[in-house]
Amino acid sequence: MIAVIQRVLNASVRIDKEIYSNIGIGLLILLGIRKGDTEENCRSLAKKIIDLRIFNDVNDKMNLSVKDIDGEVLVISQFTLCLDNDKSGNRPSFSLSEISERANTLYELNVKELKSYYLSDKIKTGVFAAKMEVNLINDGPVTIILEKN
Repeated sequence: MIAVIQRVLNASVRIDKEIYSNIGIGLLILLGIRKGDTEENCRSLAKKIIDLRIFNDVNDKMNLSVKDIDGEVLVISQFTLCLDNDKSGNRPSFSLSEISERANTLYELNVKELKSYYLSDKIKTGVFAAKMEVNLINDGPVTIILEKN
């Protein structure tokens, strides 16, 4: 499981040209589910994300979590994070990504776990496997990559 986490001033996701979800200050999470990922990976990663201290405190040090700043979270499924880098050639292979049904189950579990560690109304999502337009204003920029195997 891989998560690209971006600290944002705001972010939104559009589906069919309509805003589906949007957030203010908080985290945009691009989440890739790999073959072999487990429910425990979801729980562990969700806890790590919610507790991740990447927001500035009064001394301008990254010392606060999304909970500490009363921020929001937008979670977007993104199988393209599961790139198989060992393949030769120029066309990417996503053979490491989990099959759609299982990936969706784990994506939904990850969202559920995020909500269990934080206020559920602060957690927003896209739609699994939908064609989405994601907009954001990155704050910093701060981008963190977390992986759980």
